[in-house]
Amino acid sequence: METELINQLAKTIYNYKTFILWLGTISFIIFIFSLLSIKWLVALIPSDYFLNKTNSSFKSTYPLIWIITIVVKNIIGYTLIIGGILMLVLPGQGLFTILIGLMLSNYPGKYFIERKFIAIPSILRTINWLRKKSNSPPIEI
Repeated sequence: METELINQLAKTIYNYKTFILWLGTISFIIFIFSLLSIKWLVALIPSDYFLNKTNSSFKSTYPLIWIITIVVKNIIGYTLIIGGILMLVLPGQGLFTILIGLMLSNYPGKYFIERKFIAIPSILRTINWLRKKSNSPPIEI
């Protein structure tokens, strides 16, 4: 009876070790992805994004490709949000990853939140610094 209990406990501990190893690996991959992609993602933002919010011609010209792009972008965004939440208790840049995930995802009120967030001087300065390193013009608000 005791040996069965000990064997069951050993299996449970082994399963938790495997689970934690997988979580740590996923956290590390998302951490590396966020470090490598931040400069590129910031450079993709049009410099006049916060000045004039208009619908793109891409949406009306290629609606199927636009829908596929939105779905893929949201999958990546929500994956980063989940990974960022995991990184709050695992190694990694949890808040930063959540922020990138929120920027990639679509949800009601997103544009308003983005405008409030970008209006913080230190954030605008950092984003424009990253854009300068990518040879992109600064964001105008």
